Amino acid sequence: MSIYDRIGGAGAVQAAVEQFYTRVLDDPGLAPYFKDVDINRLKSHQRAFFAAALGGPAIYAGRDMSAAHAGLNITDGAFDAVVGHLAATLTDLGVPDDDIMEIAAALAPLRAQIVSAAELTA
Repeated sequence: MSIYDRIGGAGAVQAAVEQFYTRVLDDPGLAPYFKDVDINRLKSHQRAFFAAALGGPAIYAGRDMSAAHAGLNITDGAFDAVVGHLAATLTDLGVPDDDIMEIAAALAPLRAQIVSAAELTA
């Protein structure tokens, strides 16, 4: 059985994306990345991406990760914060730790395609 099915399918993905973006947009370190972004469109893409990545029936037809995040100057810290918000969202929704770890392992290789900026040091 896929993770998609184990966590509850489309309804669970919908709930996860809504709660996830509430967390991300409330994070002062991440919110600026989403200035001038059509959040409803982004959520739609995210639902399709999550469903496909988790073994569900949805087909993700968006841009590849490198193209989608090009020019955003995303740092390792911002990537880690997003992953943390996703893990917290999944925990709050009752997803078992083993499934969260499996999801995190599937997303970890995307770091190289998403992160494009070095951290600033003071």
